[in-house]
Amino acid sequence: MNWKLIIKVLGMLLFIEAGLLLLCMIVGLFYGESFQPFFWPALLTLMLGGSGLMIGKNAGGNMGRKDGYAIVSTVWVVFALIGMLPFLISGAIPDVSGAFFEAMSGFTSTGATVIDNCDAQAHSILMWRSLSQWIGGVGIIFFTIAILPAFGVGEVKLFAVEATGPMHDKVHPRISMTARWIGTVYLLLTILCIASLNIFGMSFFDAVNYGLVTTGTGGFGTHSALLHEVYNSPAIEYVLTFFMFVSGINYTLIYYTILRGKARRIFSNAELRCYLIIVVTAVLICTLVLILTRLDYSVISTTSFSEFFASLELAFRESAFTVISLQTTTGLATCDYTVWPTTLMPVLLFVMFAGACSGSTSGGFKCIRWSIIFRVARNEFKRILHPRAVLPIRMDGNVIPRQIIQTLLAFTALFTACLFVGAFVLAVFGISPTADYQQFDYYDALGLAMSSLSNVGPGMGYYGPLHSWDILSPVAKYTCSVLMLIGRLEIFPILLLFTRSFWKKS
Repeated sequence: MNWKLIIKVLGMLLFIEAGLLLLCMIVGLFYGESFQPFFWPALLTLMLGGSGLMIGKNAGGNMGRKDGYAIVSTVWVVFALIGMLPFLISGAIPDVSGAFFEAMSGFTSTGATVIDNCDAQAHSILMWRSLSQWIGGVGIIFFTIAILPAFGVGEVKLFAVEATGPMHDKVHPRISMTARWIGTVYLLLTILCIASLNIFGMSFFDAVNYGLVTTGTGGFGTHSALLHEVYNSPAIEYVLTFFMFVSGINYTLIYYTILRGKARRIFSNAELRCYLIIVVTAVLICTLVLILTRLDYSVISTTSFSEFFASLELAFRESAFTVISLQTTTGLATCDYTVWPTTLMPVLLFVMFAGACSGSTSGGFKCIRWSIIFRVARNEFKRILHPRAVLPIRMDGNVIPRQIIQTLLAFTALFTACLFVGAFVLAVFGISPTADYQQFDYYDALGLAMSSLSNVGPGMGYYGPLHSWDILSPVAKYTCSVLMLIGRLEIFPILLLFTRSFWKKS
């Protein structure tokens, strides 16, 4: 591997983090807060970034696949290690395991938190949490790919590693231009979300924070209470629901639809159809169950149409927000869905696992993989009836190569293995002995592992939207952090580092 080139690119990426730290320091100064939690980490980051550029001065631009995997896998850990310093210096999170957990949750756009009272935190700390999710949502690497050619560094290997999903589309022959167009779509969506939230009554600071975490599908908020309790605004909830849904769509598809005017692609895209089917079905099921369980049959004859419609609208709004928030792995909440009827828990667990579209800021299994699995299963039924038939698997008019199907099978097996291994470790180490709440079983561990690996954030039961994860033991926090990283990079880039073949010179 070209170690000098790896260090050089990492140095370039660290300048991005230093800029984010300085921006949060400015926010803190504006609100009369201390500059130290961000000044010293920013200074350290600039020194490390400058040293990286000096060491890699004569590295050249020939980047191999191993170099790309090493950079992408390392940068998230480095960003989290530096990103935890503001939490430690400010005292917002006093322990290292919790601070690292919070930083990793931010940069992987997971949204799980160990902070119990967000309302008591400094504005600069809240902005740091939101910015980390926004920069991590679309991928740290994507921001740098756009400028790599200026440094004489190839960017194709980084794109192949960082882009999520089994198949990747380019909007331009040059990867750097692809990254710039995707970044443009991402920025436009963020600005529109912030403006919409501000128009419908959210303060500018809150609108900026919730706009960043909504389009980044992260879920960190400026308040610990449920959104309905803080704002009590259906308009704000519908705005967030819309932008969470849009942020779960493939950004390449959004680019072709909005900026290139090719709306026909929306109606012919198989992954988007799968995404819509899952969302619509889950929302309808949740709305129906909620309205039936909440309906008071003893007074139904005296219930006016307006009262019934209000109940129906509330059930639909809560269902739509919760389903889309969980499926896009955003993690925001307007209600405590953990107290919903138990018949809805399998539906919510499935959408947490399913994820949204590839090429979006969301995590999870991704709808494109569900689409391929459905086509593979359908072909197998046909093959049973017609053993000699040649049955290629097609999606959007293109034949899916057998290599992608093999990769999908390997990904599914590794995803399942990581889920159960992570759940086992969490079940063993569980809750910190000093925590007040001590009820913990394997189902809690499985929910935490699922939430971490799918980058959802809130889980089920006690670990839903009303409580933080601060009661977890340090080992459990580190385990969840590793699962977040594995899920965000879709398993292979991380596990590849632990194989013998990766470190062989040949």
